[in-house]
Amino acid sequence: MKPHVHQERLSELNEKLRQKSRKVTAPRQAILDVLRKHRHPLTNKEIFAVLPPGECDLATIYRSMHMLESMRMVQRFDFGDGTARYELICEGDDGHHHHLICTRCSEVLEIEDCFPVALEKKLAEDSGFKFVTHKLEFFGVCPKCQGK
Repeated sequence: MKPHVHQERLSELNEKLRQKSRKVTAPRQAILDVLRKHRHPLTNKEIFAVLPPGECDLATIYRSMHMLESMRMVQRFDFGDGTARYELICEGDDGHHHHLICTRCSEVLEIEDCFPVALEKKLAEDSGFKFVTHKLEFFGVCPKCQGK
């Protein structure tokens, strides 16, 4: 399991906004910078908590995350608790990976291993479905919580 690393510079992310005719505002820059510096998906409230006071309000974060998701600059994850979490999608990355989440402390590990494409193709053939894909998250108790 290797961590997902966000190596894009803030200037590159701003350029993506400009290419899609989106304004590069101070709140958007701050949000992108937070996402760029964190290895795991964050909720809107976690993003808000990391930002300096007065940088932007929670409603702006919700709107910005929706816009960034529609632009395919962020990937949205749901870890089964009904709360959306967002992670930056780097250049050349399709955003597809899985997570192992501790059910006690919510620690997140990223899992790079995935099912073979042949399995998706077989499922499609057997079921008659088209465009088969998957989302998968694993849950357990991390070593730190096991010792408590």
